[in-house]
Amino acid sequence: MGGGQLGRMMALAGRPLGLRFRFLEEKSPAPVDEMGERVRGAYDDPEALDAFAEGLDVVTYEFENVPAASTDRLEGRVPLHPSPSALAMAQDRLHEKGGFARHGIPTAPHRTVDSLHELREAVEELGLPAILKTRRFGYDGKGQKLLREDGDLEPAFDDIGGVPLLLEGFVDFRRELSILSVRGRDGTCAFYPLVENDHHQGILWTSLAPADVTGKQQATAEGYARSVLEEHDYVGVLAIELFDTEDGLVANEMAPRVHNSGHWTQDGAVCSQFENHLRAVCGLPLGSTEVVGFSAMENLLGTVPPVSELLAVPGAHLHLYEKSPRPGRKLGHVNLVGDDRAAVAARLERLKQLARPS
Repeated sequence: MGGGQLGRMMALAGRPLGLRFRFLEEKSPAPVDEMGERVRGAYDDPEALDAFAEGLDVVTYEFENVPAASTDRLEGRVPLHPSPSALAMAQDRLHEKGGFARHGIPTAPHRTVDSLHELREAVEELGLPAILKTRRFGYDGKGQKLLREDGDLEPAFDDIGGVPLLLEGFVDFRRELSILSVRGRDGTCAFYPLVENDHHQGILWTSLAPADVTGKQQATAEGYARSVLEEHDYVGVLAIELFDTEDGLVANEMAPRVHNSGHWTQDGAVCSQFENHLRAVCGLPLGSTEVVGFSAMENLLGTVPPVSELLAVPGAHLHLYEKSPRPGRKLGHVNLVGDDRAAVAARLERLKQLARPS
């Protein structure tokens, strides 16, 4: 379900395995147009869902906001992975934090907000700065506002109000990390090394893998992921975004799907997140999550520099999504792979000069 770049990259990873794909996607053109069959329709269109499901062996998703009515219609007709319960947890930030809390996974302090009055009360409790977020449908910095002073409250509420909101207290963190995990149908779990991520205005720019972390941090992150995987009898790739704080790792959000911070695995791991997700949902043995050297991933946002210049950077691997340019839109990414961190870091600076708008 879904026809964006994540679906495209899953299909590219699955073709060598002999897998065939059908996509449910309303928008046209779409990055998956040449990757397999396509049913054009909305994700909550009953007729489109029926046509999509006919004859399939398994259904998976490239995004978490699949309507519950859609999974209800498909459940029992075709296996759905990951589980609808994991989707439900990720679809609402309040439920997500409650899910983390059940496993003792720390999160930012937070309060629900349904009115400007409640927002003012929540700010009195949590203080400023804080982040006002929609509980549903936020991604890549959308649906959230940073509050720095009292004068920010009313404009922020007016801008994203009218839907259930959540105020999150500010977390003092050193850096942002993420853990990518995968669980097979037989319950086998595998974990990629922690990744360090650099965001700008809520959008991921760069990932570095493996992150420079301690064994304890890696074990803690894997424990967080394993608890969520096992609670939901999860099958497929799960990503959890984390804050690295003085008091330990704090969970931010989770994504029940392949994830932008795992794109480096295409060239920097023995088995990519995309292939491992497909292996999992199809009941195949999981592939190795071991790294191949050191990797960096740089997103291409809004525009694509000349391909010849990108590929002139040593160790660069270009992945384009067949999407038309638009400010802030993810059009592709470049993976850099090298033998050591210092060499890749030097090449990454050159890549940033090409990829980032001035």
